[in-house]
Amino acid sequence: MDIFLYSIIFIIGTLFGSFFTLAVYRIPLKKDIIHEHSFCPNCNHKLSFLDLIPILSYVFLGGKCRYCKQKIRPRYLFLEIFSGLAFVLFAMSMKLSIYSFSLNLIMYLIFGLLYFAVLFIIAGIEKEKGYVEKSVLLFGYVLETLYIIYLYIVAKEPNIYRYVIYLSVIVVLILIDTVFLRKKTKNSYPVEILLLCMLLVTFSGEAVTFLSITFTLLIIAIELVIRKITSLKSKKSEKNEVKNSEIKSIPIGYYLCITNIICLIIANYYIFH
Repeated sequence: MDIFLYSIIFIIGTLFGSFFTLAVYRIPLKKDIIHEHSFCPNCNHKLSFLDLIPILSYVFLGGKCRYCKQKIRPRYLFLEIFSGLAFVLFAMSMKLSIYSFSLNLIMYLIFGLLYFAVLFIIAGIEKEKGYVEKSVLLFGYVLETLYIIYLYIVAKEPNIYRYVIYLSVIVVLILIDTVFLRKKTKNSYPVEILLLCMLLVTFSGEAVTFLSITFTLLIIAIELVIRKITSLKSKKSEKNEVKNSEIKSIPIGYYLCITNIICLIIANYYIFH
């Protein structure tokens, strides 16, 4: 019976993964992600139900649009698979079983998967566009606030004040970014990363967030070393251009989201098992 449960969760995860690709494409363009029908970005042809089945549509269509035969980027397939696996691993990390359901467990699962959805979209936009989408961050804060209200009213969480402190810090950072930094400077990326870190720590906790930041810094260090070695071999670009591109193009938010998902799953295995 648990295999059936996890199969359902995997399918839900792939459906979310299909939605993530749409959201990552449309949100930066300020397009509707709910009511507007899916279409091919190359020929603008509206996609049918058979074109939108996660994983299977990509495989059966040979990775091409049914109408214009334009190749579909493999990242769409990988995102659907990775999303499905992440959802399943999160449920498994909670030791979820069809025989051990409880209200608190179900609510943690629901809000946890929605939290993953927010991180996936933030990571996708950060990877594609190079910035943290604040509208998605705001949606994440709303989700976390709703979960905190549930913890306080229903679950009787004793440490509710730590969440209130986190939310207060988030409000202060948003005010600083909106009122002061937007007028004084065009680059608000450091504040975006701080706001993302507050999103992470509010849901996943201090330890998981610390590990996420640590692994992110390690990945960045490795990437910088690789870039440095590559730049030494290449004589096409100037040194100043290489140094500037090293800092600007590193997707810090992307790495924070991915490492946080992985660290949270591992932490759940330790807690629930």
